[in-house]
Amino acid sequence: MIEAKIKSVQCFSMSGLHTMAYKEWGEEDNPNVLVCVHGVTRVSDDFDNLARALAGHYRVVCPDVVGRGRSGRLRNPQLYRIPQYVSDMVTLLARVLAKGERQSVDWFGTSMGGLIGLGLASLPDSPVSKLILNDIGPVLDPVALQRIGDYIGQDLRFPSFDVGAKFVRDVSLPFGPHTDEEWRKLAADVLRQDPDGNWVRHYDMGLAQPFRSATPESAAADQAMLWASYDAIRCPTLLVRGGESDLLSRETARSMTERGPKAKLVEIPGVGHAPTFIHDDQIAIAQDFLLNH
Repeated sequence: MIEAKIKSVQCFSMSGLHTMAYKEWGEEDNPNVLVCVHGVTRVSDDFDNLARALAGHYRVVCPDVVGRGRSGRLRNPQLYRIPQYVSDMVTLLARVLAKGERQSVDWFGTSMGGLIGLGLASLPDSPVSKLILNDIGPVLDPVALQRIGDYIGQDLRFPSFDVGAKFVRDVSLPFGPHTDEEWRKLAADVLRQDPDGNWVRHYDMGLAQPFRSATPESAAADQAMLWASYDAIRCPTLLVRGGESDLLSRETARSMTERGPKAKLVEIPGVGHAPTFIHDDQIAIAQDFLLNH
């Protein structure tokens, strides 16, 4: 079985230096690079199946965004925002692309990872050559955002892995049908045992602070900025929407097919926010776009 290497890169924020860990699949000298970035409380391990499926075609790089998983934490939690994450990805790409002549990457981003990709792809001279946005767009349902913000900020302690895994499964039911083994891995990827023997979620509780400080005015400004960024994208773009998603509406998805890069839209029935791309039928959607476009 193909396995990943665990690496890291040092990044900078206004509060100092921090480390971003990443998993790397495939051959180091492969000039074709795919970056896969996870959702707000998830980790790089989410892409294990997708990375294995594509490692023959790509060098697949899957970071733990700062504040999550194997990566470091920010000293100022208010910096847990998209501009910081984009800056960190530029540092990562400088490392990943340093040895090759090709200075472009393809990008797969789930939820928050899609917003990071959107921001990076919108910049002049962007290195992003193909973009997959997994259940995310410039307009985010405020009720769904409140749900996610409340979930992030719960500082929970579970007496056993099984209790924690049940919690992760219950809050992740919108991911759609999965086997017991798949649910167990989805939980194991984001749970760790603390020094007291309790099981906790593997991210900085400070991630919730930017959500708590948001206002209707700042949300409106963010939406306008995201639409402006989306309209600036010039690379081929695939938009994947969970058919039952409460974060990305059909109306927003339809608008994304008509403006900016005029994304190709694929809906996955029976799934909410967000498709996990663990299963072969979902992986095939990404493969078709990335390899045959």
